[in-house]
Amino acid sequence: MKLLRNLGIAAIVLFAFLQATRPRISTKPATAELQAPIEVKRIFEKDCYSCHSDQRRLSWFDEGVPGYWLVRHDILTGREHLNFSTIGSKPDAAQKAMLYEAVNMVQLGAMPLPAFLRLHPAARVTPAELVTLKTYLAPWSTLPSKPVSAETSIGRANERISAAANLVNGVPERASLASVQPEFNGLPFDPSFEYWQLISATDRGDNNTLRFILGNETAIKAARTGNISPWPDNSRFAKIAWQQELGPDGLVYPARFIQVEFMVKNAKLYKSTDGWGWGRWRGFDLKPYGRDPAFVGECTGCHQPLSGSDYVYTLPITKATVAAREVLNRKAAEMPASLPYQPLGWGVITMYVDPQSHTTAILFGNDAAVRAARAVGKATVGQAKALIYPPTAVVALVTWAQRDDPHWFGGRIPDAPELVEFVQVSSYGNANEYRRFAGLGLTEDHTDASLAERRMTFILGLTPIDLP
Repeated sequence: MKLLRNLGIAAIVLFAFLQATRPRISTKPATAELQAPIEVKRIFEKDCYSCHSDQRRLSWFDEGVPGYWLVRHDILTGREHLNFSTIGSKPDAAQKAMLYEAVNMVQLGAMPLPAFLRLHPAARVTPAELVTLKTYLAPWSTLPSKPVSAETSIGRANERISAAANLVNGVPERASLASVQPEFNGLPFDPSFEYWQLISATDRGDNNTLRFILGNETAIKAARTGNISPWPDNSRFAKIAWQQELGPDGLVYPARFIQVEFMVKNAKLYKSTDGWGWGRWRGFDLKPYGRDPAFVGECTGCHQPLSGSDYVYTLPITKATVAAREVLNRKAAEMPASLPYQPLGWGVITMYVDPQSHTTAILFGNDAAVRAARAVGKATVGQAKALIYPPTAVVALVTWAQRDDPHWFGGRIPDAPELVEFVQVSSYGNANEYRRFAGLGLTEDHTDASLAERRMTFILGLTPIDLP
């Protein structure tokens, strides 16, 4: 009994000592809170401020050690990632990006942390509150920019190249892809990405960008067979982003190149970062995004909610079937075998979005067409910018209905294909065949010669994507 009493006294003394010496959680007044409608701020205050502000909002049961240590860790980590007491000091674009990521984390069930909700159920974001936040962010409320003429668009493209590229005798020279510096975590740049095939594409209303997600041969094979749980080693993704620009025809086109991001699968080599190597290169000079290896924490933190999908946000366009929740985009791959070609197996040339009909269109090309497009896309100022397809080139313009991306609020991805148009080139710059497949089942739709001529002119005149 005496031993038990002494142990009890020692435990009480130790507990009291730990309470007295526990590290503090700093608090200070808000210096630049989010400027938002009161109903939006109330949701963030109720559900997020406990961990994402400089205020101290601990429940009585959070104060005791050892639970206090866990709560303190969550608060310090949360403040570092998103702090509602200081978010107003950041540029508008940065604030918007943080809020979209926060809403996505809520939508995917990653925030508030499930462990936190078990003890703090009042912090749960209700469906009605989530609708309020989405309505406030309103990703599709504005178009990207005012329409510009074709001549102005080409002039802006040349100006972008001039500003971003090295000058040799006054003529811009694009940086050699083979000489791009690796990311700070050691991930090397892969210059072969430009010829990878399409995994998917995204129209991002949250930041007015258009994106291609391309995959290397290993990734494409895995997507086509459904072998993505997990993705096999050496699967490589390239997510390429361009700023959107509204053309004179009311269509939204990719304009200024922004960045390319890579995910490289190697379960052993990248075990500490969820089995993936991460990297991002921005601008025409392809400058590594990171300042030090710690930048990877942004990547893994953002992709953590998709741990059940091997950390991949993208739903590959494929006819494969997997026994899992929505991880594939099978509907977008519904193209009959009777088509003269299967364009999803070709390279990509460009894309555009029709904001009126809510459709995404992607221009694919066979090898001859893609090689010609890439050569024009890399032309320097002073060289010809017009794309003239060579003989044997075939291009296919595929138009899909859009649907909301279930993995990212603010993004739209291809849904059911509505139209596939093929153009066969017979001699340099001249087409000799136009075929159109439309409607349910994509059956051939024979059209009159004048419409066919207009469509061929439009399709062959589409400007290739701007690549570094």
